[in-house]
Amino acid sequence: MFYCSNPRCSHPFNPDNCKFCQSCGVQGLTPLFRNRYRVIRLLGEGGFGRTYEAVDTDRMDDPCVIKQFMPQFQGTSAIEKATELFQQEAKRLYELGEHPQIPRLIAYFEQDQRLYLVQELIEGQNLLAELTQQGVFNEEKIWQLLADLLPVLKFVHDRNVIHRDIKLENIIRRRTSLNSSLPKTKTLRNSAFRKGGRGDLVLIDFGVSKQVTGSLMSKSGTTVGTRGYSPMEQMRGQVFPGSDLYSLGISCLRLLTNCLPQVDGYDELYDPTKGIDNWRKKLPPHTSLSRKLGEVLDKLIQDYLINRYQSADEVIKALNLYSLPPQPPLSQSAGKIALNSEQKIGGSLVVHNPQPPRPQPPINVVNKQEEFNSSVAVTQANKNFNSPKNTFKFELVTLDKRGHQTNVILGKADFFEEIIGSGRFIEMVSVPSGNFLIGSASNEGDSDEKPQQQVTLAPFYIGKFPVTQAQWAVVAALSEIKIVLNPDPSRFKGVNRPVENISWYEAVEFCARLSRKTGKNYHLPSEAQWEYACRGETMTAFNFGETITTDLANYNGSSNYAEAPKGIYRAQTTDVGSFKPNAFGLYDFHGNVWEWCADFWHSNYNGSPTDGRVWDYRGDDSLRVLRGGSWNDHAPNCRSACRLRYQPDCRASIVGFRVAIG
Repeated sequence: MFYCSNPRCSHPFNPDNCKFCQSCGVQGLTPLFRNRYRVIRLLGEGGFGRTYEAVDTDRMDDPCVIKQFMPQFQGTSAIEKATELFQQEAKRLYELGEHPQIPRLIAYFEQDQRLYLVQELIEGQNLLAELTQQGVFNEEKIWQLLADLLPVLKFVHDRNVIHRDIKLENIIRRRTSLNSSLPKTKTLRNSAFRKGGRGDLVLIDFGVSKQVTGSLMSKSGTTVGTRGYSPMEQMRGQVFPGSDLYSLGISCLRLLTNCLPQVDGYDELYDPTKGIDNWRKKLPPHTSLSRKLGEVLDKLIQDYLINRYQSADEVIKALNLYSLPPQPPLSQSAGKIALNSEQKIGGSLVVHNPQPPRPQPPINVVNKQEEFNSSVAVTQANKNFNSPKNTFKFELVTLDKRGHQTNVILGKADFFEEIIGSGRFIEMVSVPSGNFLIGSASNEGDSDEKPQQQVTLAPFYIGKFPVTQAQWAVVAALSEIKIVLNPDPSRFKGVNRPVENISWYEAVEFCARLSRKTGKNYHLPSEAQWEYACRGETMTAFNFGETITTDLANYNGSSNYAEAPKGIYRAQTTDVGSFKPNAFGLYDFHGNVWEWCADFWHSNYNGSPTDGRVWDYRGDDSLRVLRGGSWNDHAPNCRSACRLRYQPDCRASIVGFRVAIG
């Protein structure tokens, strides 16, 4: 099919090999835009031109969207302003990079004296269509929406961009969830900090977004946005991060009430004498809404900017979204929480009896002035690491894609015990040198896991388990180096459970204190070290094989992976060492808690180090890498190659770490 690029053509589709458009007579028809993009259908048109669904022939017919700029306004100034907005959209999409919840810019070019913008196609429907088809949202769906979009707004605002047109039509729910259990889905993405994972909602249409730097924030400009969603300062030409938060709050109210602004300007949600203060009266009968969510929504929609939240991070903290999943009822025994006790699945009783790490003495209070050998140089201490002190044996299990055990063998590994004080120690396991391919093959995983790169690593040591709460408390009591450490930060209590609610900065502080005490160079593993240690000389999705089950890891088993059965959802951390190790004798790499790595975030592996070093250059230094999935993640997010990024000051009940040397 040949497509006529004339935006005024009423019937632009023409049979193959036409030299002239049969509708408008335009010459030079071509089957491809820029010899690359084939138009499939017209999606919409307006004053700026047309939007097409297309495929990218250079990328195996990957779906995309083409925006053709051909404004039909009268007057030079109007056209210049429209051109500026169109160019601005391309620039913003490029600057916002590879965020999975913002359409990715593929190309921006001129052809036949017209401008074109090509971007990722988000397959799904917007929230206005969802509201129309499914009815009002309940509280749970509003929480999910806020947990999905607030981190996106934080990402956008941190880059000095204000969206300025957040509304139901500009929020799309992906047709295929990013947390699908299908192992080969093209849209597989990481989850972060909400029930069931994140990433289902995508924020689109940055055509009226505005860069806000310096004094520009306080200058008046052209009024943009949508009546019924924009705050009063925006309608007067000024925008702030709080302006987007207002629009998000109003969007939530419209989803809760189904009160939508009308074409004639009438808005049932707005009372000229009271503003939007009476929105609760518009809720459907018997609607249940928690006091906390109501208070947050009230503050989001305040008329005066000073009375609103000033940043997305403030709203995230107010809603405690970093620890969003509610703690389930736990059985109590003798005043202690009973872990891994009897649980029902499909009517049958499942009992899991964990094998914990070797018992350590009860935790004691440690004097902050506890002595440490500060005179021992780190490099000198590390010279003694070629002679492990101990060897341990373990069982190694392999699964097929149905989750059936295909092999059980005995393994052994070398390790040493690092005494850290008060009878506590950390077991450090020797990982041999070797080569491996970091990331996922071209037909698996997501774009940030590609391209696979060959990495050669020298031998190193890494923690047998994630750092436990008992170990954390001892080191947190040592003298401060840069920041204060909370000795008891975890949400799920237990001396042998992994410590969580730990920021990247706090994990680095832990390593620094431990290094100063022991004279050894403790640090967070590089991303390459982490994946090499996790895989244990495998190249399958998990170090157990082609799939994973909740008998072998702590994750959200409410959906399956490959052909394995569904499992249980424990909804909390478990004691480290409760499941089988990998071939290196290392535990808990899949699930339980995401683990911080030392690296900056990079959106792919192009240019990554080939020797396993920390990749802390030419990346986004405002983000750090997390690996391994958690108790709250579905199986795809617990794969060996799966990656997550977040701000280094983030704390969450799904985030912990382990330490390395070498």
